[in-house]
Amino acid sequence: MPPRRKSGSRRSRRLPQTPPDRHQINRRITAPEVRLISETKENLGIIPTSEALERAREVGLDLVMVSQGARPPVCRIMDYGKYKYEVQKREAKARKNATQVATKELRLRYRTDAGDLETKLKHAREFLESGDKVKFTMRFRGREIVYAEAGAAKLNAIVDALSDIATVDERSAPRGRMLYVVLAPVKTA
Repeated sequence: MPPRRKSGSRRSRRLPQTPPDRHQINRRITAPEVRLISETKENLGIIPTSEALERAREVGLDLVMVSQGARPPVCRIMDYGKYKYEVQKREAKARKNATQVATKELRLRYRTDAGDLETKLKHAREFLESGDKVKFTMRFRGREIVYAEAGAAKLNAIVDALSDIATVDERSAPRGRMLYVVLAPVKTA
């Protein structure tokens, strides 16, 4: 016989709630009078809210409050569903066109060999050319801290090797057990 479930199930039966609309529309407008803008963007002046609602209903569109802070509030006659769709499309396009700069981290030691260093420089060059930032991190363990000057010299050599396509965005202070330098791609006009 299968085990019985308790009446108070953990799983919620609620549907995801849609976010509230940013604008007050139609009957939700509580101001006694409004400044009305027609569907052709013509200013019709200050009129009672009930009359503005009637005009919107005659045209078959919605009355939308576009400026709550104004006295009296500004309302516009428009197709609210179409307006929300256009706003959603604009926001999606803005998100699509936004560039996100990632920071790629490359770790090395003060005694990293020349061949390995060339490989890391090649990878860093690829990252910088694709528009990402590159962070070179050098950590010193135990008594290796006495070679901090050699590590700083190696980081300076890296900065010099990539100076044609990158600039120093951030550099760590010479204290502690870790040194790092962040390189950003040079902005091309």
